[in-house]
Amino acid sequence: MQAFYVFLVSLLLTFNFRGEATGSVFFIDGSNTQFLRPRSEALPMSLSEISAAVSALLGFAPPATLTADGSSKLNKILKPNPFERPHAAFVLEIAGADALPETYPSHSFFGNAIRSSINSDSYKADIELPESEVAVVSINEHSSDVTDKDINDFASWLGGSYVADSAEPLTGLLSIPLVGGANVEFHLEKEAERKFALNLLDLYQNVRQAVNLHENLSHGIERPAELTFGRFGGIDALSKEYGQGMAKQGMDVLLATLSKLFDLLETSHKGQIVGVIVLDERVNQDSANLLTVGSSSRSSARSMAEVEGGASPIIIAQVLLVRLTLAWLTGIILLIATILGVYFLMYMPLTKDTLLYSNVKLD
Repeated sequence: MQAFYVFLVSLLLTFNFRGEATGSVFFIDGSNTQFLRPRSEALPMSLSEISAAVSALLGFAPPATLTADGSSKLNKILKPNPFERPHAAFVLEIAGADALPETYPSHSFFGNAIRSSINSDSYKADIELPESEVAVVSINEHSSDVTDKDINDFASWLGGSYVADSAEPLTGLLSIPLVGGANVEFHLEKEAERKFALNLLDLYQNVRQAVNLHENLSHGIERPAELTFGRFGGIDALSKEYGQGMAKQGMDVLLATLSKLFDLLETSHKGQIVGVIVLDERVNQDSANLLTVGSSSRSSARSMAEVEGGASPIIIAQVLLVRLTLAWLTGIILLIATILGVYFLMYMPLTKDTLLYSNVKLD
């Protein structure tokens, strides 16, 4: 019997580790633009419906697998006009955040957001996007050469400070001010606090990289859609080490950082961007992303007509050969006709046509 209880507890922990998705999702509109419907409490959404909403925000049709109920939920969130899309999205998952007390929705960052709960129907969904039509920036990229100066620059940007430890790098004291005037301090010699601070720095640096990418793309003739996405695990690291009290302080710092970063994205994109913040209730920061980017080939109507019915490469090559042959034959015929026409014009006899130049009287 004891072995059965051990097995049952292990099974529950396994489910919690792998974790079907539970939590909340916030859709955040720009301050000066409206791509979402007026603020309302949307119905619970599945991960596939959230990924379909991201695809629609980027300007692409939702996948054909989206159900009628899912389409109805998207209509409650997105404006009906398909031409009113930002073509840019900032998607961030925060591990372990939804297990915190219900205080974060009151933060100004979520002020005009549409909130939905997440159905526990799956633990992963792909955001299906056509290849070469979307510029993707992952905020999970870690810099291998972080210095105390990088942390000091980041702290200054947030209005805080960083006092480096002369004995060892990346072990100083990071102090971040909050809206109410209080300061949150992180001692980077402690592993969990250093992990949180470095995750926060990665988020900052990668969002700035997305801003630089947008500025480069804005000068091009063809501008692809832009997706900045990733997962933040620093909150769960604090929760495991210190409990919910320190995790709540970390969440306050993260939301203050996100608020400034989203303002940065809004300014660079001129308001043409929507934020999607997923609060993941799973308690393992190393869990796989709930949302991942998958490629889907979306061909033009002409290309789809050419390969309708799953035509093989051999058939496509034959079609191209026939077209090329017809083009060459048409060109040769026109060339011969032109040469003959010029020849007959040059060697035409210079005599008056009796019909044209005679005085013909018609009765």
